[in-house]
Amino acid sequence: MNFLSVENLTKSFGDRLLFSDVSFGIDQGQKVAIVAKNGAGKTTLLNCLMGKESKDSGNVVFRNDIRMAFMEQAENLPLDKTIDEVIYDHSSPKLRLIKSYNEALENNDEEALSNLFQELTDLDAWELESQVKQFLSVFKLEDVNQNIANLSGGQKKRITLIKVLLSDADFLLLDEPTNHLDLDMIEWLENYLSNSKSTLLMVTHDRYFLEVVCDTILELSNETLFKYKGNFSYYLAKKAEREEQLQSTVEKARNTFRKELEWIRRQPKARGTKQKARIESFHEVKKVASTNLTESELELPVKMERLGSKIIEFHKVSKAFDEKKILSSFSYNVQRKERLGIVGKNGTGKTTFLKMLLGEEPIDAGKIVQGETVVFGHFSQELKPVDPDFKVIDVVKEVAEFIPLEKGKQLSAAQLLERFLFPRSMHYNFVRKLSGGERRRLKLLRVLMSNPNFLILDEPTNDLDIFAMAVLEEYLRGFQGCLIVVSHDRYFMDKMVDHLFVFESEGQIADVIGNYTTYRKKQKLKIKNTKPGNSNVEKKVNNVSEPSRAKTKLSFKEKVEFEALENDIEQLELSKIRYTNQLSNGDLDGDKLFETGNKLAEVVEAIELKTNRWLELSEYL
Repeated sequence: MNFLSVENLTKSFGDRLLFSDVSFGIDQGQKVAIVAKNGAGKTTLLNCLMGKESKDSGNVVFRNDIRMAFMEQAENLPLDKTIDEVIYDHSSPKLRLIKSYNEALENNDEEALSNLFQELTDLDAWELESQVKQFLSVFKLEDVNQNIANLSGGQKKRITLIKVLLSDADFLLLDEPTNHLDLDMIEWLENYLSNSKSTLLMVTHDRYFLEVVCDTILELSNETLFKYKGNFSYYLAKKAEREEQLQSTVEKARNTFRKELEWIRRQPKARGTKQKARIESFHEVKKVASTNLTESELELPVKMERLGSKIIEFHKVSKAFDEKKILSSFSYNVQRKERLGIVGKNGTGKTTFLKMLLGEEPIDAGKIVQGETVVFGHFSQELKPVDPDFKVIDVVKEVAEFIPLEKGKQLSAAQLLERFLFPRSMHYNFVRKLSGGERRRLKLLRVLMSNPNFLILDEPTNDLDIFAMAVLEEYLRGFQGCLIVVSHDRYFMDKMVDHLFVFESEGQIADVIGNYTTYRKKQKLKIKNTKPGNSNVEKKVNNVSEPSRAKTKLSFKEKVEFEALENDIEQLELSKIRYTNQLSNGDLDGDKLFETGNKLAEVVEAIELKTNRWLELSEYL
């Protein structure tokens, strides 16, 4: 069943053409992602589809009877309302009923409560309230009485995402859904969307997300749309094939062009039909032969001050804000060519740690010793914004006209911009005309051109396209100094770091050898091994550790647990029916209604947890 049909869609801004005669379709159940370089028009394409941007020409047709939900990059929430009010201010009939029910409870309107309970039961909406609580918990928004005006940009973005997920829409359109989510949230969303029955069209730069969730990739390149029926790995392979074929086609066209050019120069003005046809063919060949095959590369052979033997030393450093501990007697010596990733839940102190390292935040106890040769380059999320009335080249010249390279050479501001994927045609553009990713790349350039030997990158990949990230990774792999990265991009972390600082509670930091994927595998295995009834743990015999064997069947305790779970789930289902009937018969007063509603929500949650455990154990039967 076709949900969306796009035919010959064209859009330009002034003399800049974003895409021309783009056509594609999306069928029910498909999970599609749009990828492109920053500024190519991904967000504009989504806005054109939703009618929020005018199109120059073409047709966009959605199926009439489907429900759609659109998550934009810019959140537009009422600042004078609370989280709770915004979540329930929704077009969903079920959410509106739950909102009315809560209002009736506050007003102690028993007649309204009785009617609403019947409607909620008829719509099977009781589980939705439990789902709301789950979403708020996953996205760290438990205090629902907070005012929207007091929230951070990331919190507002998460509320917008929750509203879209709660819409129960047939077709979800998401613009950068993983922005401002921590790693746990991203993995949860990845799993949720993978299992969702909704049709999906999204823009994202998260490469693992593209790999796991999507079954179709649309690449917007050179004003044209290319379609790949597969995930991110399939897309990369087929894109390489397409580019190889294009190169072969262009080379043949160039050979033909050279021969035909000699003929054109020798011939007088064409009069015959054959001559005219050959001239027209010549112009077609010329167009193909003029195709630019060169790919921009990020190459920065910047001269770097050599690091001494002493770099950074932490000696029993402690830090707390009131009762909240950030570090507790932490000691560590940073080594040459250190490649460290920092992970942890929001609010555990990652940014505070970086500020202490840079001397921007005082410590409570201990000391931090910095080597004399250390030159920091700090890319922060809170970087001073670039003046929008500056021209791109002036932003670079504000730092330096030239920067020194190895072997006594130097690089001009214009040359540096070109190597950092800003072609000369963009050098005199105003900053306000740049996309969000292009502005962020310009800020990152200012940091790298200061010749640091110790790079601290706080979310460097936010708003960068997958192509810019690839060349940044190429540069960083060759970087000979120390590197500390805080990032929610799992793919980036896996390629850039060889060990992690994991920020835990009460000021504790675990040093985990390996990249992010290694850490998550260890973490999941640890959780699995600590579950009650799981015998897959290391046995200690005479202080010698016996490696755990691959699990092939249930232990005796797990068999007992499995049988008990079947009985528990059966009893919980009976309780669910009983509470649902009590809520629908209209015999309960206000307080009892509220109490019974909460009990039903708890039963629904318990059924989900026990069912998941039952499914886990059943795999080994």
